[in-house]
Amino acid sequence: MTETRSVLPIFTAYERLEARIETVYQDYLLALDAQGFDGDIDATYGGRMVAATDNSIYQQAPQAVLYPRTVAALQQALQVAQRDSFRGIQFAPRGGGTGTNGQSLTAGIVVDLSRYFTEVTEVNKADHWVRCQTGVVKDALNDAVRSDGLFFSPDLSTSNRATIGGMINTDASGQGSLVYGKTSDHVLELTSVLINGDCLVTRPISRAEAEDKAKGQSLEAAIYRQVLATCVGQRAAIDDKFPALNRFLTGYDLKHCYNPEQDTIDLSRLLAGSEGTLAFVCEARLNLTEIPKHKVLVNVKYSDFRAALRNAPFLVKARATSVETIDSNVLDLARNDIIWHQVAEQLQDVPNQTMRGITMVEFTAVNQSEIDTKVQDLCGQLDALISDQPDAGVIGYQICTDARSIQTVYAMRKKAVGLLGATKGRRKPVAFAEDTAVPPEHLADFIDEFRHLLDEYELHYGMFGHVDAGVLHVRPALDMTNPEDEKLLRVISDKVAALTAKYGGLMWGEHGKGYRSEYAPTFFGESLYGELQKIKAVFDPDNRLNPGKICTPWGSDASLVSVDATKRGAYDRQIPIHVRDSFNDAMSCNGNGLCFNYDADSAMCPSFKATGERRYSPKGRATLIREWLRLSSAQGFDPSGLPQGKQANLLQEQPSSVPHDFNHEVKSSMDACLACKACASQCPVKVDVPRFRARFLAWYHQRYRRPIKDYLVKNVEPIAKTMAKLPRLSNFLTHNFVSRWVTERVVGYVDAPKLSTPTAAQRWRKLQWPSYSADQLAQLSAADQKDLVVMVQDPFTTFYEADLLEAFGTVAERLGFRPVLLEFVGNGKAQHVKGFLDAFTDTATRVTQQLNTVAGLGLPLVGLDASTVLCLHDEYREYVADEQNYRVLLAHEWLSDVLPSRAERLSLVVPEQPMQLLSHCTEQTALPKAAKQWQQIFATWHVPVNLVATGCCGMAGTYGHELAHQETSKKLYDMSWKAKVEQDVVTLATGFSCRSQVHRMSTKKRALHPLQWLANNCA
Repeated sequence: MTETRSVLPIFTAYERLEARIETVYQDYLLALDAQGFDGDIDATYGGRMVAATDNSIYQQAPQAVLYPRTVAALQQALQVAQRDSFRGIQFAPRGGGTGTNGQSLTAGIVVDLSRYFTEVTEVNKADHWVRCQTGVVKDALNDAVRSDGLFFSPDLSTSNRATIGGMINTDASGQGSLVYGKTSDHVLELTSVLINGDCLVTRPISRAEAEDKAKGQSLEAAIYRQVLATCVGQRAAIDDKFPALNRFLTGYDLKHCYNPEQDTIDLSRLLAGSEGTLAFVCEARLNLTEIPKHKVLVNVKYSDFRAALRNAPFLVKARATSVETIDSNVLDLARNDIIWHQVAEQLQDVPNQTMRGITMVEFTAVNQSEIDTKVQDLCGQLDALISDQPDAGVIGYQICTDARSIQTVYAMRKKAVGLLGATKGRRKPVAFAEDTAVPPEHLADFIDEFRHLLDEYELHYGMFGHVDAGVLHVRPALDMTNPEDEKLLRVISDKVAALTAKYGGLMWGEHGKGYRSEYAPTFFGESLYGELQKIKAVFDPDNRLNPGKICTPWGSDASLVSVDATKRGAYDRQIPIHVRDSFNDAMSCNGNGLCFNYDADSAMCPSFKATGERRYSPKGRATLIREWLRLSSAQGFDPSGLPQGKQANLLQEQPSSVPHDFNHEVKSSMDACLACKACASQCPVKVDVPRFRARFLAWYHQRYRRPIKDYLVKNVEPIAKTMAKLPRLSNFLTHNFVSRWVTERVVGYVDAPKLSTPTAAQRWRKLQWPSYSADQLAQLSAADQKDLVVMVQDPFTTFYEADLLEAFGTVAERLGFRPVLLEFVGNGKAQHVKGFLDAFTDTATRVTQQLNTVAGLGLPLVGLDASTVLCLHDEYREYVADEQNYRVLLAHEWLSDVLPSRAERLSLVVPEQPMQLLSHCTEQTALPKAAKQWQQIFATWHVPVNLVATGCCGMAGTYGHELAHQETSKKLYDMSWKAKVEQDVVTLATGFSCRSQVHRMSTKKRALHPLQWLANNCA
């Protein structure tokens, strides 16, 4: 039995066999660097691990990751690789990493264009096209052209993080493909770099021009010769073999590369869907579509999912833009997710019926009249089905006409993939045979057999998809850490392939081939598969571009990748089960990548948004922790518990003492986290980075010495409490030139706030409001306890924003309550953030005992700072043995409870300036209804408040005060907050951190807590 270590071991991962970079790749990277490569070269173990997974079940560590800044840099990288000594080096492109079949995984070098190839370079409104680099995120592209009334129409569920290059490489489609088609249908021109470094520009040209190009000796000429021989010479065989399916993908689209009607050749049709096996696509000119001015969404509700599938042909005939469906499993998961509060109104339950499936039928048009007739006809038919044919399974429908409602319903549908990952138990729905395409008229029968197959093996599954195109995503639940389930994956995969062929369909309806390429020879037949191989051979004769995907070069002895390739589960099973369970917040990450959301006004994930570094995302951090746990297990170290004893060991090592320790790479990633906890609710599978981050830091600092600033954070509460006894003297001592210099240069903190003067206690005494301990409250008589409301102090507002406590007391008093200041005994949020878990446990236990005592008296408890109040209900659960019998309300929750009976006691002066509310990121994700509740509170007195979507302000507790984070903190503020705050409006902000950041970053504006505005404007 392996002895369990009690001290964190050193993980020199670079020396491990599986982590070692091959010599030829090391030499290549050195040569490329010596050539002055314009970009980033990442050969770190952490960087390679983050690129070792995507949104699939597979894992393959590359030798390095290149991030070229320019096309010239990419050409340079490939030209250096043409040297004889480097001819064995392989490459694969990577965009958003959203592929479900491992298309971007490679054992060679990953070339990631998502970091720097992000420019939209030209928009032609008149001719409806855009030119952009291929690292641009799809939704970002649409943001850039929206003001022109245009959009790029292929619509993916991952559109907020999928790149244009990834869409081209998989020929992605999605919702609305019946009308809008696939990505390749909108490609007008591509600029690509070939394996030898040559630049290739492709667009439709006449066959005569193609024949002329084929006469030269260049690589381009050889490509045209082969394309003419295959796509023109084999046209009859191609037409005979390829089925007429909306989502049909060949990988290399032989059918559309040659257009016999126009007698043109378009090599872009080969590159679209090629998964990076032919060239690197760097720039695209894309056709745009006019944004429909009118939309209507009819949500049809079913008693069972099979009925929804049976109705698919009937709904397709309604001439809708798209017909999407989801089953009861996805619906049930959505009901338990943050997304449901947004869609519940649009998907109301039918009285006395159980909704076990829905189909979303969308109609779009430039003119409303084009929609009205279609919707009326459909609704008439649905009414007839409901009343006359109850066996049809239709139990009701709802019509959505406003854009916001439609958008929220589709947001829920787009989240379906991630939601399935939240299925309880060790078996999780996984993608491996989940985008089969069959003719829509056969879909119901096909799915019947598919479900029978899964039921035969007693597998749970979720289903959703595009019934209008005959594509349904079916994800069986398997435990990929279980070797028997891994074998079962192969069995199911083979049987689904056979079933798909039986119904005249294909295995790859939407998400590309990747590790499922092994089925290509069977589906295409020997003759046409041979033509694919000839295309590959002329573009990439040495099989160096994403080898094994799509096909192998003609005449080579290379093999295709296999469904049986190494999976994440094979690595995860090396971690003991009890350790996996202990770190489930990290282990549950399924790679869906929602944390890569590009939108600056989304709370998820600020450190990634500001840096573009995927290690600084929940997915990246979960990946690094998984590997850390695996390495720990290999060295007999068990991190499932917590370090015992105090963590101020003077014998601890300096981090620099072991420079190549993988622990440092994990630590660097964790240090960049703002601990905002958006991931804990926004992530479909609830990856909670602050939770496992705190545990990692606790272990890390058992070996490596902490910086001084960490101890300042640990003791900030007792220090502030002591200093607040003489606040003016304390402010002088801490904010003079010398002390500020020491604090910045020695400790590493800047812009520390000043203590409030007068203090909270002084204000409370002046207004003759009582302050009590929990025991003193318990000794009061029932009469004395009447109408008391207890203010639970936090270290931020109490010591640095005492006027907010006074504002709460003022509002409470006006409403007929007697405000009471509960003795401050701590909170510990900062201790948890920095991984002082022993100290945090002590603090949390003490506070829990205090709050339980007060809660036992039946008195309302109210806190003002969202992050610290939510800590009482979240982190405390993990570290306090005592049961939590208390509930501390935030101000908006308490006001929502008491205003219905007391609002008339308080009157307000309606403001002349408009007001906007910007929510604290932790609050807006953990309590998604909070902003709306504040709006309703103000509406009580007919005071309008505009709710504004924002991302993180960049402060996040102590993060924004740390010297090392100043650039990121300011960038986050500028990305989402600055422009909104600087408008001519009154800004209300619910977070202490947010108000502090506004005060720090803006010389003209101040943000108020809503309570401060209410108190200041009482009539």
